[in-house]
Amino acid sequence: MLDFSSPMHLILIILVIVLLFGGKKIPELMKGIGQGMKEFKKASTLNDEPEKKEPEVKDFEIKVSDKK
Repeated sequence: MLDFSSPMHLILIILVIVLLFGGKKIPELMKGIGQGMKEFKKASTLNDEPEKKEPEVKDFEIKVSDKK
């Protein structure tokens, strides 16, 4: 199992990421991840809100008869 508790492991991982993506691509990558998280959070909060429904009004007729 991997143990990331030591600072040396984190430095090694960051070094590998810089070598793979290059220094110029990392800010673009982080920006894309941030935008994706923002959109996901927005979509998940929209689904949590209950839908507002207007009360149902039924039409009915009142018949008046003249029985005098």
